[in-house]
Amino acid sequence: MPERRNIFLHGLSLTLRRLPALLWTYAFNLALAFLFSISLNLQLSKLLNHSLAAQRLSGGFDLGPIGETYLHLHEGPIGDAGTVTGHASIPLFLIVYFLLVPGTLFCYQTDAPARLGTLLKQGLLYFWRFVRITLLTLLVSGLILGPLFFLQGKWADNIDDHIVGRSAFFLILAGNVVLFLLASILRLYFDLVEVYTVQLGQHLRPALFGHQAKPDRRVRRTLAPAWRTLRNHFSEAWPIFLFLTLLGFAAVILTTRISMHMLAQPRVWPMFLLAQLGLFLMLLTRFWQRGAETSLSLQNPIPSPALPPILPVSGTAGPTDPLHPSRRIRLAPQPPALPPTPEPISNPEPAPPSLDEPDPGVFHHEPTKPPPH
Repeated sequence: MPERRNIFLHGLSLTLRRLPALLWTYAFNLALAFLFSISLNLQLSKLLNHSLAAQRLSGGFDLGPIGETYLHLHEGPIGDAGTVTGHASIPLFLIVYFLLVPGTLFCYQTDAPARLGTLLKQGLLYFWRFVRITLLTLLVSGLILGPLFFLQGKWADNIDDHIVGRSAFFLILAGNVVLFLLASILRLYFDLVEVYTVQLGQHLRPALFGHQAKPDRRVRRTLAPAWRTLRNHFSEAWPIFLFLTLLGFAAVILTTRISMHMLAQPRVWPMFLLAQLGLFLMLLTRFWQRGAETSLSLQNPIPSPALPPILPVSGTAGPTDPLHPSRRIRLAPQPPALPPTPEPISNPEPAPPSLDEPDPGVFHHEPTKPPPH
C-alpha cells in the first residue's frame, strides 16, 4: 500500500529535487518572450519615438499614453506583421509545453534525472497524447464554461441597468469569482488526467499470444481514475491548488507594482530582474501544483493490468485455437494406460538349488552307523 504523505510538502520536495526541469522551462519561455518581443519593440518605437505624449512615460507610469498606444498597435503594416507574429507565438508555446511538461511529470514519478535530453525524449513519446488531452480540455471547458460566460454577461448587464455603486461592483465580482472557481476545478481535473496519462504510459498493455507488449497509450483509461481521485480527495487537493494559484498571481502583482514605481528611476536592469523574479515565482507555483498532483496520483495509482489466473483443467493442453491465439484447445481426458502384460519365457533358466533337496548330480556322503553289539 502506498505511503500516505502530505501532498503540499511532498509536491514542493518533488519540485525542488527536479529543479532543472523548472529552469529549462523558464529558459525556453524567456527565449520565446525575447524572440516575439522584437516586433513589439519595433511597433512601440514607431509610435513613441516622435510623440510628445510619450514623455510622460519617461518620468513615471501613466495609464493614458499606455492605453492610447495599445489602441494604435494594430494600425499600419508593422501592426499587421506584429499580429501575425503574435499568433505565431501561440503554436510555438504549445509545442514547448507539449515537450517539457510530459518530461517533467515523468521525472516527478520516477528517479530519472531532469536533464534536457530526458525531458525532450519523454515529451516526444507523450506528445500526441497531450495534444488529445488539450483538445478534450478545450471541448469540455467550452461546453461547460461557454454558457456560464454568456449568463455572466447577462447578469452584468442586468446589474448595470438596475444597480450602481459599490454594490454593483461586488455583485459582478461575485459572478466572476464563481466562474474562476469552476474553471479551477476543470483545470485541476485535466491536470490529474495528464499526470495519470504519464503514469499509465509506464504500464504495458496485455499482448496477444506471439506479440510484444507495448506501452499503454489509451488516454480514455485515465479519465475515470482522475475523476475518482478528484472526488475522493477534493477537500485536500482543491484548496492547495487554489492557494498556489493565488500565491503565483500575488507574486506577479507585487513585483509588477514595485517595478512600476521604479520606472521613474533610470535603472532598467533592476526593474527587469524584479519583473523576471515575479514570473519565475509564478512558474514555480505552477510546478509546485504539478508536484502536489503527482504526489496525489502516486498515493492513488492506476492498478497495473493483472494476468488472467491459470485454472486447473482435467484435459491435456492442446494446440492454440487459430481464431483466438490466446486460448488453447482442451483435449478429452485419456484413460490411464494399463501395465504391459509379461510375455512367456521360452527358455527359462534353471532355478538355484534348494538347500532342502539334494542335487542328484552331486555325490553326498552319508555317515555310517556303528554296528549293533
